[in-house]
Amino acid sequence: MKTAEDIVNEKGGKMVTVPGETTIHAALKLMIEKRLGAVLVTEQDRIVGIWTSRDLMRNVVLKDFDPHQAVVKDHMSKPILSAPHSDTPYNMMDKFLGLRINHLLIEKEGSYIGILSSGDVMKAVIQDKSAELTQLRSMVSWEYYEEWRWKPGR
Repeated sequence: MKTAEDIVNEKGGKMVTVPGETTIHAALKLMIEKRLGAVLVTEQDRIVGIWTSRDLMRNVVLKDFDPHQAVVKDHMSKPILSAPHSDTPYNMMDKFLGLRINHLLIEKEGSYIGILSSGDVMKAVIQDKSAELTQLRSMVSWEYYEEWRWKPGR
């Protein structure tokens, strides 16, 4: 079974970051351009939070919220939630469901190696189950059963 690190490597470990002073509007434009649901927020080259499309939904209803003036550091989610690089997709799914989140940073030896979304993990689980089903189908084919026929005289 794949690990979190395997999924990050298949996806590509590039993490999209923005400085905390970036406006919500600029962060949103970047997310749309890159087709992302979240950007990581940095301060002095250190990841300090995450700003997601869910955060945007919460922000938009605030009185006097102006995405051209508001900066991500004032509206980001923190602390950052992470999973170890050795985590299985099923462990990560438990975290997504239990914590009601959509993104996890993947940590290895004290640093972040990538970020995974719930969709990335769900895709890995589906691929794993599909491969398992293909293997089971090959084991339980008619040819398999035909070899098990009772033959008189044995």
